[in-house]
Amino acid sequence: MTRRPYSRPEKIAAGLCAVLGLIAVVIWGVSLSHYLAKPHQAASSGPTYVRPAAPTTPAAPAPKPSQTAAATTPSMQPPANSFVVKRILKIDQPFDHGDYVWDDAGVPPGPIVITVDLAAQTLSVFRGGYEIGAAVILYGANDMPTPVGTYRITEKDADHVSNLYHAPMPYMLRLTNDGISIHGSDVQLNAGTHGCIGVPTPFARKLFAQARLSDVVIVTNGKMMDLSGIS
Repeated sequence: MTRRPYSRPEKIAAGLCAVLGLIAVVIWGVSLSHYLAKPHQAASSGPTYVRPAAPTTPAAPAPKPSQTAAATTPSMQPPANSFVVKRILKIDQPFDHGDYVWDDAGVPPGPIVITVDLAAQTLSVFRGGYEIGAAVILYGANDMPTPVGTYRITEKDADHVSNLYHAPMPYMLRLTNDGISIHGSDVQLNAGTHGCIGVPTPFARKLFAQARLSDVVIVTNGKMMDLSGIS
């Protein structure tokens, strides 16, 4: 079937329809853009609650210089890790088992630090950095060695008796909870202990009189003293 050509009135009517359709599309687009530009609140099934703002805390004022100085001023007693050796006792004669020296004449008061060298089998007592005493020691046998480390004296007992071995431990200075201590002993060649540090009893008496609870004891085995464990 042959389609007949559109007449002029039909062409004019079709053109008008196209123009009107274009205008309608433009108006719809403009309306949509205005709608999207407006803020809209989402629908809710219940009331909307506004969370109150968190209360603000004013900043603390800066401390006054006097307050800062008071908070950072160290105590009058110097810390143990500032220990410096200022004098070593002069010992000319051979140092053998049972021997000791003690000389605190003219040494000012100060904190006590005790050092033990298991390899050299000697114990030294320092007061304010000045060595005031030294002695040959006994230490733990191979199956019960004396532990190395840094300790503080936790107990003093001049008449202590071991509850494990029922042996006297005169002038005992306890270092560990399991019984390692410094105490008076009969220091003889080839003798040993169950881990404690034995010193001649007369020396132990002098040491007991000087030492206080919390005084530092440093036990090494031929190495330089390590003060890092002192607090």
